[in-house]
Amino acid sequence: MNTQHWLLLILWILYGVLHSFFADAVVKKSIQKFVGWRFRYYRLCYSVFALITLILLLWYQFSLQSVWLYSSVIISYGISIILIVPGLIIMIMCIRKYFYELSGIQALQKDKPAITPTLQQSGLHKYVRHPIYFGTLLFVWGLFLLFPLLSNLIAASSLTVYVLIGIQLEETKLFLEYGEEYEQYSKRVPKLIPKFKNDG
Repeated sequence: MNTQHWLLLILWILYGVLHSFFADAVVKKSIQKFVGWRFRYYRLCYSVFALITLILLLWYQFSLQSVWLYSSVIISYGISIILIVPGLIIMIMCIRKYFYELSGIQALQKDKPAITPTLQQSGLHKYVRHPIYFGTLLFVWGLFLLFPLLSNLIAASSLTVYVLIGIQLEETKLFLEYGEEYEQYSKRVPKLIPKFKNDG
């Protein structure tokens, strides 16, 4: 790898570290003590920060003159479409479902009551506990198969590591938040690879 690709790897790692750091419960509690009532805007600021840094990172990645790792053949095109299409659909479904709650945009609507978190067990959550992560992995690896560039391999690999670590952190938080309810749910539904025959 040349210097630009090493920098790309470092930037993806840094993006994942910062994203996880500012999502950490301990960090959020510390920030809440510091900013007081303004903490209601924290999730919105976090979402804007994550979006802007992701756009800048992708802009840098796509501006690179990267190396083709192999010549694509028809079968790799077919597999890539099989991964990209459902991955994109799953991501869109999750974003549409959780945009209002997770974006923090409700902080701008002071007349609306705060949303009480509930454990999601319907829809895609009947088959996999973390559908947004599953869809993301399908999409990024499908994109790599379609465009087998070194830069895309770096991005897909970095995101895979980030997702696996992120899931563990998310699982810890969910077990603490929902206790027995989440424990029973985790016994019925797999973490990342969907289970299409639901016993519950």
